[in-house]
Amino acid sequence: MKRLQALMAEHGPDIYPDIIAALADDPREGAQKLVRQCRTHLEERDRRRTQLHRMYSYERQLWSMGYRNVAGVDEVGRGPLAGPVVAAAVILPGEVELPGIDEVKRLSHRRRQELYGHIRATAVAVGVGMVQPEGIDEASVVVATYKALRKAVADLPVTPDYLLIDGVHLPGVTQPQVPVVGGDALSCSIAAAAVVAKVVRDEYMIEMDAKYPEYGFAHHKGYGTAEHRLALERYGPCPLHRKPAEGGTSVGAPLLFTEG
Repeated sequence: MKRLQALMAEHGPDIYPDIIAALADDPREGAQKLVRQCRTHLEERDRRRTQLHRMYSYERQLWSMGYRNVAGVDEVGRGPLAGPVVAAAVILPGEVELPGIDEVKRLSHRRRQELYGHIRATAVAVGVGMVQPEGIDEASVVVATYKALRKAVADLPVTPDYLLIDGVHLPGVTQPQVPVVGGDALSCSIAAAAVVAKVVRDEYMIEMDAKYPEYGFAHHKGYGTAEHRLALERYGPCPLHRKPAEGGTSVGAPLLFTEG
């Protein structure tokens, strides 16, 4: 049994079917426990592969139409009391496996950092756009979001052929595009962009925590937590805080593609 466990650790899931076949008729509880573990792991791997395949449905349609450099685009930071709006654009090389991409909203900090490194190492191109609080104050958070998204697309070192954008139609770009409502759960490219934008913004707010330590930016990243609001009452706003301004909500366009 210890030898089999060592083989599992060495070779990973590829050897699990052999383990199941070798121990299927073994009555020992330890053997059946290993079989159950292997089956559970393989079932979870198949589920994730099915989900990953589904999350490339938009990209596959575009690749089949001749668009090779498809960029997923997403942003974070529309809702905080302080800090920038950050957008990212990511072009993936194909149907690559990115562990955790199917659950970007539920990732721990550690797993998000690991996935971020994976995306950076795998992507054909990554672009980032940032709009600081003064840019948000001068216009509105919606206009600032559009500006950050356009900056991210322009920052790509490879010109994209097509844009998949989370939830909005982006004015002011020349590429064809489609808004994907709930895109970080439906498109791997958009989900990858969401991860990059989140990590870049979080790291920036941690840097700002050293400059403005009284506000606790490293903990809440500028969002309106009780800790943050208490600090605002005590110290007043710093240059990183947004001024009250008329906002608005972005309006997403209908989907042009169906999932498949």
